[in-house]
Amino acid sequence: MLSNMKKAIGLGAAAMLFCASAMAVEVTGAGSTAIYPVLSQWAASYKAKTGISVNYQSIGSGGGIKQIKAKTVHFGDSDMPLTPDQLKEANLVQFPAVIIGITPIVNIPGVKPGEMVLDGKVLADIYLGKITNWNDGAIKSLNPKLNLPDLPITVVHRADGSGTSFYFTDYLSKVSPEWKKNVGSNTSVSWPAGVGGKGSEGVASYVRQVKGSIGYDEYAYAMQTHLTWTRMVNSAGKIVSPKPKNFQAASAKTDFANASDFYVIMTDAPGAESWPLTATTYFLLRTDASKADNAQVVKFAKWFLNHGQAQAAKLDYVPLPKATIKLIDSYTKSKLGV
Repeated sequence: MLSNMKKAIGLGAAAMLFCASAMAVEVTGAGSTAIYPVLSQWAASYKAKTGISVNYQSIGSGGGIKQIKAKTVHFGDSDMPLTPDQLKEANLVQFPAVIIGITPIVNIPGVKPGEMVLDGKVLADIYLGKITNWNDGAIKSLNPKLNLPDLPITVVHRADGSGTSFYFTDYLSKVSPEWKKNVGSNTSVSWPAGVGGKGSEGVASYVRQVKGSIGYDEYAYAMQTHLTWTRMVNSAGKIVSPKPKNFQAASAKTDFANASDFYVIMTDAPGAESWPLTATTYFLLRTDASKADNAQVVKFAKWFLNHGQAQAAKLDYVPLPKATIKLIDSYTKSKLGV
């Protein structure tokens, strides 16, 4: 009798554990590699707080857009915003998650982080394959105190669909008519020169291994992986560093309140302190997904927008202003009912 009771209790406990496991909530997402350093920390903190797992695949913005369109994840993340028409056609909505900075990264013997200065024209000419050596006169004129080696330049770019590439090529299109005419801007372009790395990790790996290389990555990722970042000459002709205060300066005049579906591109922003490669990364959700699924994503987003900003700042991201967070709250209620 006692043995049977123990078996029954054991089976009951097992059934309860099975039910609890079956009911466990998991939020799935995919997309931008730029947001991954902070999103992974947000996910860990959120699970510790709520018990809800956020499983995010860092596969690039292009992949995130494809997966949310294919309904294989609860949310996508893209550094490239979709236009209101694109969102409507795909039954999507978007809202900003955090402001990011993108920086050129180099591997030049003797050059330390922040020592090299580049401007838009020189950067475009390097990626066009017109400037091919680090002791080129155009680079020397920007860096008269650097001992630049007679070393070929190896150009590194993203091989996958990338929001980081979108902003990088958008900036080059604004500062170089030749780039705009011959290459243009998108998550993927026909690169005139160089080799491709998959994700932020792939670009970083190439630049770290190949002497004389240049690439571009999200600044927080570059800092976390100890890459050699450069300074830039901005639209006001001032030399600035890729620092949160300069990302903030570039985003200060951004008017999300009057931007349909938060569609804003802030590259080459005006202002003496503005970093020219400042961007925003966006969450994408489906309007035709279940209300319960969207509610879980929005709940996570509201948590990190209101409670995860200190983590973002520590990782060199720029938190969104409180006014923008209020706009996001109204937007999700209006568009998704959550």
